[in-house]
Amino acid sequence: MELRTTGSVFVVFLCSLAVVLGQHGWGVTYTLESVCALRGSSVNLSCSYTYPSGLTVTETFWFTRRRDVEVAQDLNLDPEYAGRVQYCGNKKSKATLTITDLRERDAAVYKFRIITDKGGRWEGYPGVTLAVTGLQVKMTPSTWGEKKTLTCSSTCPLTGNPSYIWYKNGQHVQQASSQQLSVSSNSHDSYSCAVEGHEDLRSPAVCVYGQYCSIVTYSTRRLCVLKGSSVDISCTYYSYYTVTSSFWFSPGRRDGWRDRSAPEDLAGDPEYAGRVQYSGTERKSSTLTITHLRERDSGEYRFTFKTRDPLYDWGDSFSGTTLTVTGLQVKVTPSTWGEKTLTCSSTCPLTGNPSYIWYKNGQPEQQASSQQLSVSSNSQDKYSCAVEGHEDLRSPAVCVYGQYCSIVTYSTRRLCVLEGSSVDISCTYYSYDTVTSSFWFSPGRRDGWRDRSGPEDLAGDPEYAGRVQYSGTERKSSTLTITHLRERDSGEYRFTFKTRDPLYDWGDSFSGTTLTVTGLQVKVTPSTWAQWKTLTCSSTCPLPGNPSYIWYKNGQRVKQASSQQLSVSSNSQDSYSCAVEGHEDLRSPAVYKPRNISVSVSPSGEVVEGSSVTLTCSSDANPPVQTYTWYQENITSSKSSGQSYTITNISSEDSGGYYCQAGNTVGATNSSFLMITVIVRTGISTAQAAAAGTTVSVLLAVILLSACLLCRKKKTNCSNSRHPIDNGQGDSGPVYDNVSAIALNPVPAVQTHTHTDTHTGQQDDVLYTSVEFSRFKTQDVPLYATIQSVQPQNQEEDVQYAAVQFNRPSPAPRVAVQTTEDPSALHSTVTKPKR
Repeated sequence: MELRTTGSVFVVFLCSLAVVLGQHGWGVTYTLESVCALRGSSVNLSCSYTYPSGLTVTETFWFTRRRDVEVAQDLNLDPEYAGRVQYCGNKKSKATLTITDLRERDAAVYKFRIITDKGGRWEGYPGVTLAVTGLQVKMTPSTWGEKKTLTCSSTCPLTGNPSYIWYKNGQHVQQASSQQLSVSSNSHDSYSCAVEGHEDLRSPAVCVYGQYCSIVTYSTRRLCVLKGSSVDISCTYYSYYTVTSSFWFSPGRRDGWRDRSAPEDLAGDPEYAGRVQYSGTERKSSTLTITHLRERDSGEYRFTFKTRDPLYDWGDSFSGTTLTVTGLQVKVTPSTWGEKTLTCSSTCPLTGNPSYIWYKNGQPEQQASSQQLSVSSNSQDKYSCAVEGHEDLRSPAVCVYGQYCSIVTYSTRRLCVLEGSSVDISCTYYSYDTVTSSFWFSPGRRDGWRDRSGPEDLAGDPEYAGRVQYSGTERKSSTLTITHLRERDSGEYRFTFKTRDPLYDWGDSFSGTTLTVTGLQVKVTPSTWAQWKTLTCSSTCPLPGNPSYIWYKNGQRVKQASSQQLSVSSNSQDSYSCAVEGHEDLRSPAVYKPRNISVSVSPSGEVVEGSSVTLTCSSDANPPVQTYTWYQENITSSKSSGQSYTITNISSEDSGGYYCQAGNTVGATNSSFLMITVIVRTGISTAQAAAAGTTVSVLLAVILLSACLLCRKKKTNCSNSRHPIDNGQGDSGPVYDNVSAIALNPVPAVQTHTHTDTHTGQQDDVLYTSVEFSRFKTQDVPLYATIQSVQPQNQEEDVQYAAVQFNRPSPAPRVAVQTTEDPSALHSTVTKPKR
């Protein structure tokens, strides 16, 4: 036996140890009685055969006995093998059966049958037993306590004595081709294995020590998905060290990387712009979603992560999940009973064992969910198929009998066009009967039809007035042109025709072309280089035709920039927009970091200690501002986040300059400083102090005048009476003025008192004046002014004193009596000229 491999296809040629069975010239020669192949690979089972001379072989096929099928059935007609079986050989003496994408349930005995023109038939016996297996890493303690032995095992011995490949933390272990590998018992690494030539069919990884190690496990190694649909590629992973970054990539895109040895994030690849999304929980799982799949998306997808210790990075050399993107086709094969068998086939077996839908002349066939359908060989109808849940991804229709039948074939099933532009939606068609009328319609406009079951011509719809035109040659093709596209024009468009015989009308239940109208947007993502950002000119769907792009910087075209992506500096203050070549007038909105940033304060005006103020930041940015951060001058740490910042119970320590930093995906910008000065109030306000000062000044003038009058009166009395000679010890004539000021009441209440000497009982010429002002009820601010007029001690000189005392507010009770001299007292001395 010889093992031959091509890419990831496990091919087994059975060409030795032949078993020849025959009688009277009949015979089938098989090779080994059993074959063991890897799950997911392909296998070739070959044989040679003989038959009596004079007979002509009319049919040959392979089959396998199944419990639910009594009669031997051609594998080509078995839905379980649909799309996975192929026959080849010289049709005279040799035959080969190829089964692709092997599954464990394919394990069985396969036999070959010959049928001749004269009723003779021969079945080769005993057949070939096929076993299908996967790989597993088994771990056993070594004879040396510090080591463990890893074995790459399978449920059956693989055919062909293959070589093995070992992987440590996803990296290829060089010079390790044996089925066993010895490793340290205390290793925190993970190991997996594969057969050489089938690296995509690797075993699950296992941890050597405990259950925690660097490891990635994919949900599936192979996926087959319909063109135009979406796919989720998932994995679970764990790292022995903290993961610093992770992403998905495709080694098939290596030519586009800056460094072919360093994989790049798929999310930043222009080929996948707007079609890639990641989801999952960090350190547990990750899912790559790709939408609007194209056939060129077929390839391998891998997950990688980096840690603080490069030794435990999960590199790019391990195999991931292989994706195949396919369309549907209807294959027609003759049946044994004068019928034809239709098979809804694809280039690979679709993932998920889906149900199928069949359409006859555009109408769904009820109760037909199998991948195959039997129809009359003389049918004049046409058939198409789809997968349940993806009815819009229907196969092209085929005619059962010959090439002429009622049929419509669309040029494309999906179109993505720019808003404001025009689109051509085309189809070719043929009718078995004469066409009497035809038109285009949109099922999304059903609510506006007179009869919801009867489609109406799009050219008569007011929504499309003046924007719809038909062109083409009757019975051959038709093109719908829609101009000045709007986003609400998105939807499905179908072509229908009527004939003289309603049986051959092309109804409205078949799917047509789905149109998506989109605008352009510039998306900003961090680049692999910290100083740069990546701009992507994206749309909600992939534009057809692989268009060239135009970039604009501050409204001016950037020369030599035709890619869908553009790298710019993270500190750039410029604005960028993009357009598609040929549609320069349909430019995207420009993106730029926040600018024109301003900070406002509420309430405005004087900021008094103990009050509250709110600062608000506003700016112009596209995309909109995502973060606001507040800072105080000369303080490195931020004060707050959010568009508004409120300072409650403000104090003098809060005085200073404030600014906000506004940021979006493009970058961040700081505002200018807003200065805040906090005013600290004393017990009396400025206005109150001014009013009190004015009042006191007036009172001082009144009291001084009164003192002068009293003095003059006293001197007059002295001149009319006998007095001893002045020896300087005479009594003084003090005048006191007590003022208790409470500033709110501008009208003073004045009380005048005379003073009687307690020793002589005589009344001195002493005048007391008390003035009180009422102020706020909640705050008493007493103000005392004491003015004393002193009589001259000799006749040479008369001296008068005026004492004014101001007291600050105090919680103590107010006392309207002059106490001991206060440091805050103000004394005024007035000297009278000598007589």
